[in-house]
Amino acid sequence: MNILKKFAGKRRGADDLIFDTINVVIMLILLIVMLYPMLNTVAISFNTATDTIRGGIRLWPRDFTTYNYQHVFDNAQILQAGVISILRTVIGTVTGVFASACVAYTISRPHFILRRFTTLAFVLTMYMNAGLIPNYLLHRELDLIGTFWIYILPTLIGVFNVIVIRSFMDGLPESLFESARMDGAGEFVQFFKIALPLAIPVIATVSLFVAVGQWNQWFDVFIYNSSIPELSTLQYELMKVLSNSNAAFSSGNAASAFAASMGGMVETVTPQAIRAAMTVVVSVPIICVYPFLQKYFVKGLTIGGVKG
Repeated sequence: MNILKKFAGKRRGADDLIFDTINVVIMLILLIVMLYPMLNTVAISFNTATDTIRGGIRLWPRDFTTYNYQHVFDNAQILQAGVISILRTVIGTVTGVFASACVAYTISRPHFILRRFTTLAFVLTMYMNAGLIPNYLLHRELDLIGTFWIYILPTLIGVFNVIVIRSFMDGLPESLFESARMDGAGEFVQFFKIALPLAIPVIATVSLFVAVGQWNQWFDVFIYNSSIPELSTLQYELMKVLSNSNAAFSSGNAASAFAASMGGMVETVTPQAIRAAMTVVVSVPIICVYPFLQKYFVKGLTIGGVKG
């Protein structure tokens, strides 16, 4: 019997070793598959445009240059647009997450009589949309067009974010809220002292969703504020740079349109090089923010989904 137990222990140890080895190999392959496009984009962004046309750029620039980034930031509007992008991301994330959390808390309370009707009304908006023209007319009547608040107020409450936060709050122990009510705590105290602190994981997850959405948005600038340079965003300005590059490169005078003299040297840019530089520029802020929210991201998303 002891021999059989010893053999079974060795067998389990061998199986675990095989599983761990296969798992590590698969994870390494996935890591390479996910990292290669990003590293390749960075390499292209730091490679001279004319050399990039030849192809063969892998993980390291063959002919190093920073001119692609200089061309992007030559636009004097970029700095102002970057400030607006940061402001709309910060303000939009804080107000949007807070408003969504307030709504989510309200419809998660069992004693709220209209919780089912309100939830259904919110969910229906995910399937039915009035369309671009009615939204434009509504925003015009509200005097939001031509203002900074067009970036914040129309997207203040995201239905998906409300559902995720509400699913998380549904799983909070009701005994905590009953004890607070017995001690005389009102709804505001229960929300700020109990619900919000316990919902930090899902709040961080939703904050990342909202921040990425606000940072990457450019279409609302194009529709509502394209004629106001002071309210332009970084994404919209970079989109214009790429559009101008594509238009110039597709014309018959690409060389003169893209060439620039730098200390006796002539450098050019192409849409591919500009696209790579732009991708790096707009990705860096999100990449810098994500590590601080990573520990909450998986926990908040999985718990919010399971409790629903």
